[in-house]
Amino acid sequence: MFVRPRIIPVLLIDDRDLIKTINFKERTYLGDPVNAVKIFNRKGIDELAILDIGATSRHREPDFEILKDIAAEAFMPLAYGGGITTVEQARELAKIGYEKVVINTQLIRNPELVKRIVEVLGSQSVVASIDAKLVHGKYMCAIHDGQEIVKISPKTLAKQAEELGAGEIFINSVDRDGMMSGYDLKLVKNIVNSVNIPVTACGGAAGIEDLKEVLHKGHAHAAAGGSMFVYYGKLKAVLITAPTEEDYYSYNIFKE
Repeated sequence: MFVRPRIIPVLLIDDRDLIKTINFKERTYLGDPVNAVKIFNRKGIDELAILDIGATSRHREPDFEILKDIAAEAFMPLAYGGGITTVEQARELAKIGYEKVVINTQLIRNPELVKRIVEVLGSQSVVASIDAKLVHGKYMCAIHDGQEIVKISPKTLAKQAEELGAGEIFINSVDRDGMMSGYDLKLVKNIVNSVNIPVTACGGAAGIEDLKEVLHKGHAHAAAGGSMFVYYGKLKAVLITAPTEEDYYSYNIFKE
């Protein structure tokens, strides 16, 4: 049976602003996240991921006020990550309209939390987010918005996340973030071959060809991206956009 891969724009927010990063560091202000969601509604995207990149490092809980505004405007499935430290927060996110919660730092700091959220919301609603960075030629995991390197490989952490009950792995390359130089296929394949749950690849997408490559050659189950959905052209003019369904099929991105 043919299962169409998902294409997922990722919106980064910080202090209620829509931003974009490069290597998790350099930040560019893009505008209002709610307006971006309204535009994506018209584009008919598969799913939208909202990541608050300042929540964990600043010890903030999810900003439920802005998240409610986003959910009220969204006509597509939503995933949210950032500052989730309790089961109650995960419940509240589900209550206001988020189908998936994305766990990153707590996957390492408090793995028992992942197990408890799975028990409450189900595996299908829990995404294990892994930020990977090359350190002296080896892939290591980064937490706290990429600020802290942890001595554990993404492959090992992915396996642990699966054992905890997570229903999906979101693998993001810190080195490719915002570079628009293509996905790290070696990293993606490494994770895909390590687990039996779906893997979403992120980090480096510049256009449809990159999506096609990570799905066909990287064997990812879904392709996520930030820059290609918020920038246009070599000068990176801010433009919230997404390819059409016809574009995807004309590039033969979905193979049966």
